[in-house]
Amino acid sequence: MDRKLKVSLIGALDMLKFKNLAPNRRKAIEAAPAKPLPKTIGTNEKAMFMHPRRQLVRIKDKIPNGPDAVTVVLEKAEGGALAPFRAGQYISVSVSAGETRTTRSYSLCGSPDWAWQGIYHITVKRVEDDGFVSQFIQDEWKIGQEIAISAPQGHLYYEPIRDEKKVLALAGGSGITPFMGMAYAIRDGYEDFDLTILYGSRKEEDILYRKELDAVAAACDKVHIVHVLSDEAKPGFEHGFITAELIRKYAAGEACSVFMCGPQAMYTFLDQETAKLGLDHKHVRRELFGMIKDPWNQPDYPAQIRGKTFRVKVILFDQEFNITASADEPLLTAFDRAGIKAPSRCRSGECGWCRSRLLEGQVYVPAVTDGRRGADKDFGYIHPCSSFAMSDLVVEVPGQYQS
Repeated sequence: MDRKLKVSLIGALDMLKFKNLAPNRRKAIEAAPAKPLPKTIGTNEKAMFMHPRRQLVRIKDKIPNGPDAVTVVLEKAEGGALAPFRAGQYISVSVSAGETRTTRSYSLCGSPDWAWQGIYHITVKRVEDDGFVSQFIQDEWKIGQEIAISAPQGHLYYEPIRDEKKVLALAGGSGITPFMGMAYAIRDGYEDFDLTILYGSRKEEDILYRKELDAVAAACDKVHIVHVLSDEAKPGFEHGFITAELIRKYAAGEACSVFMCGPQAMYTFLDQETAKLGLDHKHVRRELFGMIKDPWNQPDYPAQIRGKTFRVKVILFDQEFNITASADEPLLTAFDRAGIKAPSRCRSGECGWCRSRLLEGQVYVPAVTDGRRGADKDFGYIHPCSSFAMSDLVVEVPGQYQS
């Protein structure tokens, strides 16, 4: 049976267009001016500005803030704007002291508007029992010194689609910093929600950003500050701890989201208190947990390894390092101490920047800081910042050190 191929007019035009594709392309190339192609694409340049792998900044000022804290003002070393951020985000700061090179995360506590002027603010509180970094920054960082920092990151920011219009921010000590940034952002028109900060301090003299908080609250009717003192009772202050009862008092029956930022002990307490409120999971959010300093207090910690030391072989590209690590310290701390330039940022098990492959041995990962994906657990990947040696180990660390 004879069959004839029928081609519509549109189909014929498509075939002709395809046939002429190569000749037309050659003609366009020949007619184009002989000038160099652009070195970069505009879209890529914008992406690099918004999400740089590394930013170089200079210390512009160090301002005392309370009895044991310093606000460090950072400016872009070559001038111009720094990467923009959402109020509540943090940066990872590179710290080098002798042979030790490490990173620490600090919340951005200035206005998002200041980033366009090339300025970031971070506040560093001296913590004597937290290694050497806070003391080193306060004592050794000099005005004019250049340091490397990461792009802004983190997820403790207001999201209208997810969060209620009223936010209760629960802060303890230097945990006020992300909420200071939120207060500025509301004042400067970058955010639009009602913020009530319940700020816990031991004594009135320990309050950070006292004048700044009062000034923002006076200038903006959407920012409210409630100071809670645990160690002294004074008129005009709440006394005791931030409890479910106190949260209900200032929620005043309105639907709200609860944000938290403070030390590990505060999170442990507030997890129990916020559970009494019956809030949806998405409406209770907190800043990074931080590296666990006392893993033996975690309910799933294997008690038999406490105090033990293990051998660890670290493979980084074509280099091998043989070091020791205590079962009571995160592996990343052992890497830092040995001078291994392993990638790191949040140091809380969340961001995955330090993601490494465990080739041999066993590690303990506290459930509260286990931010790995399911596939990573199945295929032997760990986050050294939240992993503790349970045996001798072989760990492959990818990538070169980036701040």
